[in-house]
Amino acid sequence: MDALISLSAREIAQRVSNRELTAEAVARAYIQHIQSCEAGIRAWQFFDPELALQNARTLDQSGVSGQLKGIPIGVKDLMDTADMPSTYGSPIYAKHQPTVDAACVASCRAHGTVIMGKTVSTEFATFKPGLTRNPRASEHAPRTPGGSSSGSAAAVAANMVPLAFGTQTAGSIIRPAAYCGVVGYKPTHGTLPLAGIKPLSPSLDTVGVLARSVDDAAFFIGALARLALVPVKTGAIRVGVCHTPHWNLATPDTHRALEQAVRLLEGGGARVHDVTLPPSCNRLTEAQMQIMAYEAAAAFAPERRLHADLFSQAFSSLMSTGQSISGEDFARAQSYASNARYEVDGLFKSCDVLLAPSTAGEAPAGLEATGDPIFNRLWTLLGHPCVHVPVGVGENGMPVGVTLVGPRWADLQALSAAHTLQLALK
Repeated sequence: MDALISLSAREIAQRVSNRELTAEAVARAYIQHIQSCEAGIRAWQFFDPELALQNARTLDQSGVSGQLKGIPIGVKDLMDTADMPSTYGSPIYAKHQPTVDAACVASCRAHGTVIMGKTVSTEFATFKPGLTRNPRASEHAPRTPGGSSSGSAAAVAANMVPLAFGTQTAGSIIRPAAYCGVVGYKPTHGTLPLAGIKPLSPSLDTVGVLARSVDDAAFFIGALARLALVPVKTGAIRVGVCHTPHWNLATPDTHRALEQAVRLLEGGGARVHDVTLPPSCNRLTEAQMQIMAYEAAAAFAPERRLHADLFSQAFSSLMSTGQSISGEDFARAQSYASNARYEVDGLFKSCDVLLAPSTAGEAPAGLEATGDPIFNRLWTLLGHPCVHVPVGVGENGMPVGVTLVGPRWADLQALSAAHTLQLALK
């Protein structure tokens, strides 16, 4: 691997800021790597090497001194970009060119990042996959990279960028991170703004990042959110092992991943005990599905009226489900979630973080579907910060890992525990 590509995001920013490197030199190294492997992965919805180089040169000449200066990033194609098309994964918007950036994209530019292009998203961040392949799988036996942040996870896993934006409404950061063997960080809901991002379910939609390390993920989101997210190695952390109500769906690969994470954390001095979610959490997955469908049907009313013929069958079904849910049922689901949040907050009196499965197992074979977010939906609905850490491979040689969950608005606790686990793995 090119020496520049092996640098962490934090190292790139430091060296570019100190004028030890130029943003253009870093961008060129990544462009060459993208060009060498993109044909077999298809992580990018839009990639223009000349535009990326132009942005890097402008940055070098501008004197911008942002925290993220010179870091190449991928932007999920759900987010508006003033100089690149935004298709939202749908033929309806095949020629759509926004006039302004999404708020988080604008913040990235202000902090000095180099936007390399737009990464593939599933249709409106839901079910219909794009063409992206999982870089960890054989070319002759393709596997899904997960969704909906498919391209972002694949691009980071293939070292095409050190960081890429993801969004999560059900499991769209954690699941692709798990399938592709990278770090995925979904912050507390509301940490970063949603303005300029095609909405699916506003009370659930959360902006986060795919990264190669927990430290880089924290560095990136911390800069954008003006938070001091500096994860530290911690020993005497209290860890509650939470199998969730869906443990019966976990494969032996996931069992082993969770057991390995427990051993490593205990070996570093953590105090580990089992935790059972209160009965109020038993129907959180169903509540998340109801809320997502109801809000999606409302958000896509214009497209449904004018372009329903261009919806996939899966998205049409989601629209129909959402329209069938009454306002009263939606309100009950939201109330149910509010009560569960209060009770789950109580769990953190006896532990600093929860350790939970990220997925049922390895990435499923084939490219026709993106896998099941069954282990992610409840955490998204609760709004807690989640960090996926890869811990090994399953029986087919594909990545598996675990999720560290922190209290709401205590992202640093989850990040520090995840950072500790990642260091132990090394």
